[in-house]
Amino acid sequence: MTLPDTMGAMVTIGHGELDQLVWHPDWPRPEPADGEVLIRVRACGLNNTDVNTRSGWYSKTVTEATTGGAFAEVGEDDPTWGGAPITFPRIQGADVCGEVAAVGRGVEAARIGERVITDNWLRDPAAPHDKNRTGYFGSERDGGFAEYTTIPATNAVPVNSSLSDAELATFSCSYSTAEGMLTRAEVTAADTVLVPGASGGVGGALVQLAKRRGARVIALASEAKHPDVAALGADRVLPRAPDNLRAALGDETVTVLADVVGGPYWSTLLDVIERGGRLTCSGAIAGPMVEFDLRTFYLRDLTFTGSTVIDPIVTRRLVQYIEAGDIQPALAATYPLQQLREAQAAFIAKQHTGNIVVTV
Repeated sequence: MTLPDTMGAMVTIGHGELDQLVWHPDWPRPEPADGEVLIRVRACGLNNTDVNTRSGWYSKTVTEATTGGAFAEVGEDDPTWGGAPITFPRIQGADVCGEVAAVGRGVEAARIGERVITDNWLRDPAAPHDKNRTGYFGSERDGGFAEYTTIPATNAVPVNSSLSDAELATFSCSYSTAEGMLTRAEVTAADTVLVPGASGGVGGALVQLAKRRGARVIALASEAKHPDVAALGADRVLPRAPDNLRAALGDETVTVLADVVGGPYWSTLLDVIERGGRLTCSGAIAGPMVEFDLRTFYLRDLTFTGSTVIDPIVTRRLVQYIEAGDIQPALAATYPLQQLREAQAAFIAKQHTGNIVVTV
């Protein structure tokens, strides 16, 4: 198979607005290093990490909600998920579906032609469970907003599915984040899980994956999106931020709050968790600064778990769920890669339910 020397790529050239995403029709195609594969990208999903890294939202100097726009107060020493500076230019995009087009030394040539999705956590092979030795695909190294990308062979996970490339590109980030949260919180069929922001990519994945575990799921979403969220399997769907959440819940007993929203409503959510319940958190799109009464935390015997770096088994477990038909994609829209700016603008506007994907 003859491979081109160059490729089309959407390149992030710095922190700032959407104009920092620049299309290059002749960007150098990467070569797979030892232990790596080259993937011909067919589709790549959008996620909040792309937006937050571009805009600099991860900087501790930023206290506002995720807007997708530039932040004037960004501290250049900590504007990524891991607290270390990102280098530019950078090809972002983590949620890749494609085929293995070439392999580096030490990788079996038989892998060429495999259909794969990506496990986005880049781990130290000598210490795969050490969270301090991790990076993220599309952040610490170039990702999938291009015609080709490279990744360690162990991070290219074979998948056998009749789903389209765009549908498969919805899973890697959103669903692994959700499964990581539920794993960290040890959710079982005995739980009732409250999911704010249930119409988003991670929120919708939380609904499906919590139901797969047998839990009862109560979702919060804007009323126009209730039919879509109900179709994901939620047992009840309530307005996004009821004035009296306790009354809206009625006699429901919430044992787990699975939150990626944060913001000013967070303390209200915390107040409805049952004594001995758990909070698992992997985001703060409505704002990272919250009002927190420590008495709620300790007098109610609550357990808090942050969830970012997932266990190595999570993505492979997700592929098993996909192949068994246990979970379904929630594909809201597709755009050509060259229209990534428009796709990301739609993602930021959050008028959709599920995931937005660019196709290559």
